[in-house]
Amino acid sequence: MSTDLASATNHQIRLAARPVGLPKDSDWSVTEEPVSLPAEGGVLVRSTHLSLDPAMRGWMNEGKSYIAPVGIGEVMRAGGVGVVVASKNPAFAVGDPVSATLGVQEYCLIPAAQIQRSALVRIDTRLGSQTQWLNVLGMPGMTGYFGLMDVGQPRAGETVVVSGAAGAVGQTVGQLAKIKGCRAVGIAGGPDKCRWVVEELGFDACIDYKSGSVRDGLKQHCPDGVDIYFDNVGGEILDHVLARINRKARIVICGAISQYNNTTPVQGPKNYLSLLVNRARMEGMVVFDYAERYPLAVAEMAGYLKDGRMKSREDVVHGLANFPAALLKLFSGANFGKLVLQLGA
Repeated sequence: MSTDLASATNHQIRLAARPVGLPKDSDWSVTEEPVSLPAEGGVLVRSTHLSLDPAMRGWMNEGKSYIAPVGIGEVMRAGGVGVVVASKNPAFAVGDPVSATLGVQEYCLIPAAQIQRSALVRIDTRLGSQTQWLNVLGMPGMTGYFGLMDVGQPRAGETVVVSGAAGAVGQTVGQLAKIKGCRAVGIAGGPDKCRWVVEELGFDACIDYKSGSVRDGLKQHCPDGVDIYFDNVGGEILDHVLARINRKARIVICGAISQYNNTTPVQGPKNYLSLLVNRARMEGMVVFDYAERYPLAVAEMAGYLKDGRMKSREDVVHGLANFPAALLKLFSGANFGKLVLQLGA
């Protein structure tokens, strides 16, 4: 194995410039370098699947955030799953399936000092497929779980609305809301996505923001108001939901994909006084804060996958070279399910 690795090449995609608006091909550079073997305590992982997430757009921007931006010339940050192909760490054996921050590259060398920071862990493929470990059992699933359960604090009988309902986080939130005894109403783009959310995932209703009025849809499908809104998109949809919230409602701010590529200032909520009138709260959440509790959520949601109460859907794009185009699918809503980049065969 090491003989093969010694002559192997690692192809990578690096951030070449800070995007203005949507990322362009010129914002990326494709590089290659020889694969390096691990020193004492280190691990070399061959990436098989990478997670493409809306958060990546924020990581490209300069400025203070919950995580340092990707530097110009650095390999683009990405979570992924792969296989250990060389190890000098007793906790990881060659052949182990693992999850980690691997970057947009074919191989990732993780030194001993970076193992915890890279969140390198073995994954149990008996609990879910490799792509499910990037979806329900991965960062999107953890985001949905802790955002809904810890920040949203659902109670049976409440109405939960989630935007981006057919996306990675949204599909988890709606299904979990149903499992916890809530009414789940999704917002998604296009009849196919809305049909899938209701018929396959079991949401009570789904509003197609591309073909109808979100305001009218909320009035129709949330006759008793909205108790929890899990916001993945921001913008006008947030304003429409704020107009329908109940007393003591909880607004979970997970993301604002409608605003990520703005070249003008971010559009904040116009209806924020509804929070005052309804004694409601709006709270942001970052999934990394819950890292120590991931195993508890994984165990619970793996049980739901096994007994059929939870389903997942991944949208798989093949080939490292297709990363720039694949990432853009997130911002046009072209992806259907969790967007994953598969490397190799």
